Amino acid sequence: MLEGISWLGHDSFLLVELGTGKRVLIDPYKLAKPVAADLILITHPHFDHYSPDDVRQCAGPTTHFVTVADVASSLQGRVTVIKPGDKVVVEGVPIETVPAYNTNKFRAPGQPFHPKSKGWVGFIVTLNGQRFYHTGDSDFVDEMRDLNVDIALLPVSGTYVMTPEEAAEAAKALRPRVAVPMHYGAIAGSEAEARRFAALCKQAGIETEILRPGIEPSNPKATS
Repeated sequence: MLEGISWLGHDSFLLVELGTGKRVLIDPYKLAKPVAADLILITHPHFDHYSPDDVRQCAGPTTHFVTVADVASSLQGRVTVIKPGDKVVVEGVPIETVPAYNTNKFRAPGQPFHPKSKGWVGFIVTLNGQRFYHTGDSDFVDEMRDLNVDIALLPVSGTYVMTPEEAAEAAKALRPRVAVPMHYGAIAGSEAEARRFAALCKQAGIETEILRPGIEPSNPKATS
């Protein structure tokens, strides 16, 4: 079982530093209940990733935001603005950004849902001695190759992001210790896509875990 991580539905995840209890929340959207966060990371401004209502409920006076410029402009308080390829340390947490964009998902000919030119991102967060990679809304892109990650959080719904087959190819390139499917059950896709992804990863010798939403990270106060 993965420790220090919980899936809160769709693309929302909570990472908790074992020992300190420091909480890193990524893309909160339609949470079942507010989650107090020390850091809130937002990949891009689409409504199912940047939800002002969820942010207001989860942020406190000392919460530090890490996000792209077109989200940062609407936030108040402590904000670190990032772009693809950045490496920063925020509140003691190392964070790297990876480009997130579409190569074959279009709203109209020549108009991807997530254009590379927007500069939207995925995050690699180092916590508990592990590198967690949340891809954001992305296809399998060249920038994912040769990343050194332990836990890969990969979208599988298709339509706007990778299909299960494409996500499995990304997992093969990343070779994480564990791959976790996301981006299903809310806007597009269902658990069937998650199960399909897991089956494809199993064929490639990659461990997967399909998380259940709303479960607090296990043992967050334990010493590492």
